[in-house]
Parts: sequence; C-alpha cells; structure tokens
Amino acid sequence: MTTATRTDAASSALHVADSHDVIRVHGARVNNLGNVSVEIPKRRLTVFTGVSGSGKSSLVFDTIAAESQRLINETYSAFVQGFMPRLDRPDVDLLEGLTTAIVIDQERLGANPRSTVGTVTDANAMLRILFSRLGEPSAGPPIAYSFNIPTRRASGSMITEKGKGERTVVRGAVYHGGMCPRCEGMGTVSDIDLTQLYDENKSLNEGAVRVPGYSMDGWYGRIYRGCGFFDPDKPIREFTKKELDDLLYKEATRIKVDGTNLTYMGLVPQVQKSYLSKDIDSLQPHIRAFVERIATFTPCPDCGGTRLNEAARSSKIKGISIADACAMEIRDLAAWLRELDEPSVAPLVRALVDTLESFVDIGLGYLSLDRPSGTLSGGEAQRVKMIRHLGSALTDVTYVFDEPTIGLHPHDIQRMNDLLLQLRDKGNTVLVVEHKPEAIAIADHVVDLGPGAGSAGGEVVYEGDVAGLRDAGTVTGRHLDDRASLKPSVRTPSGALEVRGANTHNLQNVDVDIPLGVLVVVTGVAGSGKSSLIHGSVAGREGVVVVDQSPIRGSRRSNPATYTGLLDPIRKAFAKANGVKPALFSANSEGACSTCNGAGVVFTELGFMETVSTTCEECEGKRFQASVLEYKLGGRDISEVLAMPVTEALEFFGSGEARTPAAHTILGRLADVGLGYLTLGQPLTTLSGGERQRLKLATHMAEKGGVYVLDEPTTGLHLADVEQLLGLLDRLVDSGKSVIVIEHHQAVMAHADWIIDLGPGAGHDGGRVVFEGTPADLVAARSTLTGEHLAQYVGA
Repeated sequence: MTTATRTDAASSALHVADSHDVIRVHGARVNNLGNVSVEIPKRRLTVFTGVSGSGKSSLVFDTIAAESQRLINETYSAFVQGFMPRLDRPDVDLLEGLTTAIVIDQERLGANPRSTVGTVTDANAMLRILFSRLGEPSAGPPIAYSFNIPTRRASGSMITEKGKGERTVVRGAVYHGGMCPRCEGMGTVSDIDLTQLYDENKSLNEGAVRVPGYSMDGWYGRIYRGCGFFDPDKPIREFTKKELDDLLYKEATRIKVDGTNLTYMGLVPQVQKSYLSKDIDSLQPHIRAFVERIATFTPCPDCGGTRLNEAARSSKIKGISIADACAMEIRDLAAWLRELDEPSVAPLVRALVDTLESFVDIGLGYLSLDRPSGTLSGGEAQRVKMIRHLGSALTDVTYVFDEPTIGLHPHDIQRMNDLLLQLRDKGNTVLVVEHKPEAIAIADHVVDLGPGAGSAGGEVVYEGDVAGLRDAGTVTGRHLDDRASLKPSVRTPSGALEVRGANTHNLQNVDVDIPLGVLVVVTGVAGSGKSSLIHGSVAGREGVVVVDQSPIRGSRRSNPATYTGLLDPIRKAFAKANGVKPALFSANSEGACSTCNGAGVVFTELGFMETVSTTCEECEGKRFQASVLEYKLGGRDISEVLAMPVTEALEFFGSGEARTPAAHTILGRLADVGLGYLTLGQPLTTLSGGERQRLKLATHMAEKGGVYVLDEPTTGLHLADVEQLLGLLDRLVDSGKSVIVIEHHQAVMAHADWIIDLGPGAGHDGGRVVFEGTPADLVAARSTLTGEHLAQYVGA
C-alpha cells in the first residue's frame, strides 16, 4: 500500500479523539439519586425534566458541574487552592467525558449596596475609561468616575532602601476618586429615629436599649457596666447631656473591663456600621424590620442619588455626564454611544456597545446601569450572568442553566430559546433544568427523572427525544401537552383595593382598582412594572402578607422543622411527656451529640484537599446523645420523628398519645403546598429551588392577613405541581382571603378571576395598565401580547 493510500484510509476513518462524544455518569448517589447512570450527548442541548425534588439539580449541578469545577480547581497549585472554595468529590462511581462547566444559576447577585448592574457586568469600567478620555472638563483618570473610590490626599516622606544607602523622597499627592463624600457612594443618607433605639423611661440594666442583640446579659452588658461613662441603673431620661451624647454618639474608644480589652461605640455609629451600611434586603427579617422602623432613607442632597462627587458629575460628553449615562435605559445608552464618532476610542466604544446590545438581545434593555444588583429578580440576575458568555469565543464548554425561563413572559421565552440554541450551535454542550414545555420543545435530548419526588424519585425514567417523551407515560410526558381552559364563571369581588398615582420606577401615575375576595393575576412582559405596582403600592399596607422571591437562607443544620417553627411544639410535646427540659430535644442545644456537636457527621480537614465527612460513630448520624433517645413520644424517639416524611408525621401528631395540634397545623400547611414527601429533618441545603419556594409559602400561610401577595409562585414547579398550586390558591380565596399573584404562567392566568395586564412593553415603554378584566375578555380582545399568548395557550 502506498503512503497516499494509507493517508486516505486514515482520514476516512473515525479519529479516536472524536469518539468522546458523550458525558458518562455511572452510579450517581448524590442526595436522593439512586445509582443513576446516564449518557449525555456533547455539543447538543439536553433538557432535564421531572417533578420538583426528583433529583434534577442533584444530577446536573451537584454531580456533573460540581465534579468539573473540582477537577479544574485541582489544576492549580496547592498554594492557590488554599484560597479557593473546597469542593468535595460527588458520590458517584464514574464520570467520563467532562468538559469545563460554566454554571448560570438562579442565585441572586450579591446584595452589596455598592454593586450595580454596571459594576457586575464591567460596563461601568468601560464607561469610566471612556469619560476619562473624552469628558470635558476631565475629572481625572478612570477611578475619578468611580463612586466606590474616595478622593485621598497623601503627604509626608517615603523611605526607599537601595543598596547600602537610603534615600528620602518628600511627596504630596492627590488620588482622585469619584465617591460623593456626603453619602460615601451609597446614593442615600439615613435619618435615625432615636426614640426607637431606646426607652427613656428605663435604665440600661432594665433593658432600655431596643437594638436587636443588645442584651445586658452578654458582651454589651459588660461594656455598658464597665465603661464608666454613665450609671447603668439610672433611667435614660435622667442622663446628663454628656452622658446621653456618650451613649448615642461616642466614636470607637478602647476600654478595659475586668482586665479584658474591649471597644465602646455609641449606639448611632454602631447601628450605622452594623446595619445601615448593608443592603436592607440582605438582612435577616427581624433585623430588616428594625431597620425599617428606625431609619428613613432619602436620596443624598449633595449628589442627588447619583453617588458621584461634583467633579465626576460635571465632566460631560456631548452634554451627558457619566451619571446621566448610567441612569439611561441600556437600549437608549447603546443608541447614544453608536452616535459617538471618536476614532481614538473606537475599539472601546465598539466593545461597550456590544456588551449593551447583549442586554437588549437577552430582553434586559429596560434596565439601567445604576440599578442596584440586589433589586434584580432571580430571572433577571440569571440573564445578566449570561451576558458575559454570549460573545465568548470559547467552544466545547458545558453551559449549565437552572430554569432560564424564570421571570419570562411567554413572549420572551422564544428569545431565550434562541440564545440557548446559539450557544449550542457554537459547539458547546448545553444542559438545562427546566419545566416550561416551550423550553423542553427545543431539546435535542431529554433526561426525565422521577417517578416521584424525594425518596420516591432519583431514577432516570426516560431518555430520548421530545417526541418519545410524549409517549413515555411518565409524569412529565403525560402533562407535556396539558393546556388549562378558561373558567366557565368567575367569582364576584367583595370590594376593591385602590391604587392611585403609582409612579414607582417606570410606572406612569397608574390608577387601578384591585378586586378583593377573588384571585387576581398581575401580568405583563418582564420589566413592564408588575413588581413595581404591587410591591410599591400594595405590599406595605396593613393586613398584606407578601411571599416574594428572596431566597431561603440556612445552613445544613437548618431543616423544614426548624425553618417553619415545627420543632418548637414537637420539643415541648416530648418534654411534657417525659418531664424534662425542651432544650434536650434540639440537636443545636443541650441534646446534641458531644462528638459531632449535633451535626450527625464528623468533618476532617485535609488542608487544600477536599474535606472528608464521615458519619458520627457515637450517634450513628442521629445527631442526639444516647440518653436523649431514651425519651419517647408515641413510641418514637426524637430522631425517628425527624426522619418521618410530612405525610407520616401528619398522621402521627394528629391522634393518639402524640397528638399535638400546633404541630399538626404546620404539617397540614406543608402537605397543602405539596411537600408531603419531605422528611422533617432534611437539611435545607439539599432542597431544590422549587421546594424552598413552597416551604416559604407554607410558612407565610401562618401569618394573619386578609390579602396574600405571591410573586411568581410557579417558580421551580413541574407541570403536574401547578395544578396543585391552583388548588391551594382556590382554597385561600374560598377561605375569605384576597390573593394577588404576579405571574407569567398561562395556566395561572386562565384560572384567574381578574387579570391586570401591564405594558405594552418594558421600561419606559411600559408602566401602564393595558388591560383590566376577566381572562375570557382578555382572550376575546387579544389586544395585548399577554392576550395573544393566552389565546394561543387555551386554543381559543
């Protein structure tokens, strides 16, 4: 055979490198996965479906993406790994064919008050360079346009050691920053209501200080009693002017109490440092309530809320300052930049316009760069994270998405689908966890998990294309073509909640009457003003209970029993039945196993390598001392009760010796929201996004109020679970409550008694009520985007 013949034969054969065309998972056991084995095609769009809690996130995020990121981290030196998050190897027998994984999840962007849309996407950085080159009069280098950097002045001497001698250089310098000195770059100033900080009729020892955590039994008690600035037994109204000033305003001062060095600080600077300098949405609920009670936030009078100093605000390009540019809607800013004809900065302008156009392409053109990142919804945050990847030249990357259609109107879902296909067509592997049928329909490959949730799930029940899924007989397959029908009749309102002149964000002096005693759905494209209307004009009223999209925070020690308050009546029931203290029945208190401190596992740190966790040999993972497990209630010990699913616990605490009405009521709410399969002691860190949303809903159902506001309650819900949610909403309305739902899901719209549609577009193209009426009237009129899509959905 000639050389040419051999070459031709080799070129026609499949190269061995091309045989690695799948990601192989064998024997995955993370969370509830039951030895799952699956092959996922590379350079294709694979959608993972299944009811909430079936194991989708465990397979995609906690197994495939986690192992990819762990292996990448291991390529760095031990020194660098010491500064990186430590990732454990997933519980899986074999993982082959992994590529670099980029996770784009639902986690909200950090609620740092200094973080904005512009800072998290680097658009602000490019804009600052642009103004430092073209702004007139120039404020200085790029940092002179940054609201996070103050102007600093330095003078004195610098000693430089060179060879055998020293040289002293006297220097005076100004480091220009753009931070407004009055508000320190926050954009707002706070005014504190002093009467809310203390009770003037009490002494400090009597608990005069009302700040959360300021107990006289702890450190603050030692500081106040030992500082010597005032008498802790004297009522505050009798304090001298000097004593009151020391209590309220004294700056940080070192003091010595019983031989211990401590720091004393007045109440006002302490509260400003601990609470007011943080984003209010990131605070715990009781702290947030305290801050809202004591402080009023108003735009800074010096900078007008722009966060920038006078020099940065005065520097302009064609009459536009950087503050004006950041306040524009992104699509308008992109149009303004396209008109700049400056060859010296042409590459910079082109890169900035490309970034801004990515916002528009992804449906976020209505945002502005000065929008605080903590105010973005989960769906908006996820799409902002996508922006940096859309123009990337990388290929053969695995992109992992967690329900990218969250927060999207049906009109916007098609745009999101196009972006996912665009990433795939560049030669990437795209893995999507999704429930919406419109997004499932574009999949090249589907992996359906189930058949149920929790311990009843964790199996692959179908693999193949979308057509095969419809015929597979799984829960997803049966519900894939479900379409809700319009209600034959709607409820009659019992009254109306009046909103007049609403102008929060992009609302344009909206006047609307929201019917009471019925199910009201507020809809419209993303950015049309739905949340601004409800959260800005309804949420703060008396008797209104709000279940928003803010995430549940909790460590692995938190579980459904602790989060819902269920553990309290259970502990009291155990204590009463056995004549002992309730604290014994808490794994975070006196009853905790002394070896693992109530964690159930023992962690062994191995430096820069992954931490090894092993089941505690003393308590065998039960988390309690052996003596505590001898106490029984209804024949069960506390660890056995916490291992019960909600449905079993509902029966256990409903009758017999263990009958506990308070616990039974909470368990009933958990069952109502479809969480009957969860065990009471399951760590919150193992719950899916949909499970956390419903757990939160169950907790808020206990609050007393006549009006319930739900912000996209279908988030994370499977098609089969939406039906159960509609039943829950009906029960709330039938019990005499008024329910207002901000929602995009057509099944919820069709089930409504009244629809308020905002639009017609997003940003300054929205902010108006474009329809009010019944779902049938909306479908008949088809006068809005929502009406067109709802008509198509119900087949009208």
